[in-house]
Amino acid sequence: MGLRAPPLDDVHAAAEASFTDFGGWEMPVEFDSIRTEHAAVRETAGKFDVSHMGEIVVSGPDATGLMQRLTTNDATDLRPGQAHYAAITREDGVMLDDTVVYRLPEAVEGAYLFIPNAGHDEQMATRWREYAAEHGLDASVDNRTTEYGLIALQGPDAPSLLADETTLSLDELGRFEIATATVAGVETLVATTGYTGEAGYELVVPWDETGTVWEALACQPCGLGARDTLRLEMGFLLSGQDFDPDDDPRNPYEAGIGFVVDLDTEFVGRDALEGVDVEGPAEKLTGLSLIDRGVPRAGYDVTTPDGDHLGTVTSGTMSPTLGEPIALAYLDADEIEPGRMVRVVVRGEPKKARIRTTPFLDR
Repeated sequence: MGLRAPPLDDVHAAAEASFTDFGGWEMPVEFDSIRTEHAAVRETAGKFDVSHMGEIVVSGPDATGLMQRLTTNDATDLRPGQAHYAAITREDGVMLDDTVVYRLPEAVEGAYLFIPNAGHDEQMATRWREYAAEHGLDASVDNRTTEYGLIALQGPDAPSLLADETTLSLDELGRFEIATATVAGVETLVATTGYTGEAGYELVVPWDETGTVWEALACQPCGLGARDTLRLEMGFLLSGQDFDPDDDPRNPYEAGIGFVVDLDTEFVGRDALEGVDVEGPAEKLTGLSLIDRGVPRAGYDVTTPDGDHLGTVTSGTMSPTLGEPIALAYLDADEIEPGRMVRVVVRGEPKKARIRTTPFLDR
């Protein structure tokens, strides 16, 4: 079975982007260079085609109840036009995915839009439908991943760039909100969410009109390479790398997102997570900065200076902004102390590193 292609596939090919397989999608990894694209987002603005992310619309009388039972955050807290971050967990509390949940504006068909990670859209749509059927909930679940394109516009200049192309008063949108607007003449959902730590927007656009909006945003096109270095500087999770229900099962407390778990609500995995909340996780995801030369990569061991095993790197890179190697790693929770010296074993060589809190950048 071939890779899925985003709506801007031909546009990216014409721009001579390099491509990679990501979650079953053929996505641009870089257009110019990761460093150039990364710097654009930190200093001016960059645009990302993130149409590989899923779009699932949930509606009907029991839509709120369904969202409440299948995500860890409190769906009843969301008013129309608001959004929040949440985890999707199994009965044992292991994360299947992380997601942003939008309570759609009242003018839009449907009650909720949530965004599964790449390649998870049909899995999550099926999970929602089966749960609704099993528990007699009156809700419809529509997988609209191939109906919408998704563009992320990120960076300090993003507000002024978008203001030139939209009818929306951007000053009226707070963080983690969503509204309807036209962008470059195209009916669009504009959300103040993002994955880089910078000011910015995510634009949900009809699939066939994604190119119109993309071309109207006059800034640096960016691929998944820069998206990865940007998110890592902020300590943000990458599904399938910093947690994986099969290869590296983790719960939200281990993954450092316990703040999205509302134990006052009833959801799948709640009882297991209450136990973790009381006892504390055995391991936690934490930041590392390398002092010695070398780039940490997923799977590298983290040890004490004496060589005793402490944990494993899940994500690592050379930070373009900081000019130093950084990483995320799961370490024994009892051994985590910011500033503590450890070693990261890079190609068989123990490299000096320091435990630190995330984000690596103050944004």
